[in-house]
Amino acid sequence: MMIIAHISDTHLDGSERALARARRVMRYLRGCAIDLILVSGDLADHGEISEYEQVKAELVADVPVLMLPGNHDKRSAYRSVLLGTDGDAPINQLHRVGGVLFALCDSTIPGRDDGALAPETLEWLRGVLAEADAPVVVGLHHHPIRLHNPLVDGIGLGNADEFAAILQRAQGVVAVLCGHAHAAAAGSFAGRPLLAAPGVVSTTRLPWTTTDALTWANTADLTDPPGVMFHVLDDDGTLTTHVRTAPE
Repeated sequence: MMIIAHISDTHLDGSERALARARRVMRYLRGCAIDLILVSGDLADHGEISEYEQVKAELVADVPVLMLPGNHDKRSAYRSVLLGTDGDAPINQLHRVGGVLFALCDSTIPGRDDGALAPETLEWLRGVLAEADAPVVVGLHHHPIRLHNPLVDGIGLGNADEFAAILQRAQGVVAVLCGHAHAAAAGSFAGRPLLAAPGVVSTTRLPWTTTDALTWANTADLTDPPGVMFHVLDDDGTLTTHVRTAPE
């Protein structure tokens, strides 16, 4: 059995508010008996070097902390601070933790909020899945399904059909994990569980929970406590997910 703690959208920007919420979540997770932490994008808010230095200092634990980029992240600064490399190519990474492979895909389009898996990313993922010798969890930032929130659905994954075609031909993919929506959500994609983590820095309000006409100016709930998803992966490939808020 493996327990994956899944968080997203810390948006660290040097402010005390974002830092306090990230620290609250990480303090909670460091006290949990988990196997790893996945942070599914938007680590920084503006993609500045100083923000990634904060990410590097704060998003740490005694278990592996796996990260991938989101639309607020910038590849060159991300690579420089977090990976010790340079370049602007998509940041695709394969990690093995225990008996599970984590294929983390860069779904960002530099300069844009919506996402797509670039041709080189799709080819990389095909290769990873073709050679996989263990169960695979696929991670990316942008959600590939409709979440029924018009604001976030307008900036989701643009080429979800190409992504789905790869997964449908693959064996051993147990789940697709994403972020971006700033709201916990569960669905299915290409016959696999699709799970979107809650946002650490804020929560998006859902259209049917308010009489307000939601816009980008008022959709973020800044008082809702930050949340965490716990994915429990059994040895037979069964995945069970729990959602909790991080205590103060």
